[in-house]
Amino acid sequence: MRPIIGITMGDAAGIGPEIILKALQSAKVYQLAQPLVIGDAKILKREAHHLGVLLKFNVIEDPKDGIFENGTVDVIDLDLVPENLPYGEISAEAGHAAFKCIEKAVSLALEQRINGICTAPLNKEALHKGGHLYPGHTEILADLTQTEDFSMMLSAPKLKVVHLTTHVGLLDAIHSITPERTYKVIQLANETLTRAGYHKPKIAVCGINPHAGENGLFGNGEEEEKLIPGIEKAQAEGIDASGPHPADTLFYRAVRGDFDIVVACYHDQGHGPIKALGLEAGVNITIGLRNGVIRTSVDHGTAFDIAGKNKADAGSLLEALFMAVDLAPKQYSEGGVVDA
Repeated sequence: MRPIIGITMGDAAGIGPEIILKALQSAKVYQLAQPLVIGDAKILKREAHHLGVLLKFNVIEDPKDGIFENGTVDVIDLDLVPENLPYGEISAEAGHAAFKCIEKAVSLALEQRINGICTAPLNKEALHKGGHLYPGHTEILADLTQTEDFSMMLSAPKLKVVHLTTHVGLLDAIHSITPERTYKVIQLANETLTRAGYHKPKIAVCGINPHAGENGLFGNGEEEEKLIPGIEKAQAEGIDASGPHPADTLFYRAVRGDFDIVVACYHDQGHGPIKALGLEAGVNITIGLRNGVIRTSVDHGTAFDIAGKNKADAGSLLEALFMAVDLAPKQYSEGGVVDA
């Protein structure tokens, strides 16, 4: 049975509506999934007119009422933004609406009425203006699912990265890394890849300092204090974890195939290599959410500079949708999960 994947519209002033409609013109999406947009029907209809595409819109309140056929876009309509919302401008209305889309998707996922969540991009400044003071999607999802131990995972062809820290300054990131956090993220990475079919995944941990400290030559012993005890705890449980490795060569080795996933210590250490492989291929995944909620996302922003210009590439959203299908529970009913 095809999983029902809830697609949140993101910031209505950005490229979210455009890339959603472009992605939903792919027959492959409907072969693999039952896509359900959670957003604003009038904005989607406006975008369809702007793009010159002929699509039907099926506005519903419950996923079980979806048609899920190519050529028809099934929508749960939250009706929160005006039809004349300007493209490419930060607004509190759009930020609030983006949050409410996520909130609705999480509710449906926790009730097992959808089998996964795929998010279009939101704008953090608009989100804050709308009264929701979160650093990003990952933290919103963790809060709404009441999850304490979670992590951001990025996936691109030949490279997967999971993070110890994300949306904090560099000094705060290093300060917040603990042996227990290192162990927990290694454990989450191992569980996620094992569920995805990897046998004993090879997990490599980046060093914090240049050359992973080089035996005390660089830094103040952060690797020995913050990383190694967590790595050793995971190893004692039979997890194939190693490191800390020098980050300047580790990502090359992972792309070459030496490792299945890399544990990055801070935001840019992990994001940079993924984005160097191509924005259109990157997928952002939140792992460890309560009740096994699956969430994937594009690995790019709202692109206000090209919103409304029919220039946005839907490739990353397509990859995110396919990844959501891969990670979703394998048995379904028309109304949701049968046996997760």
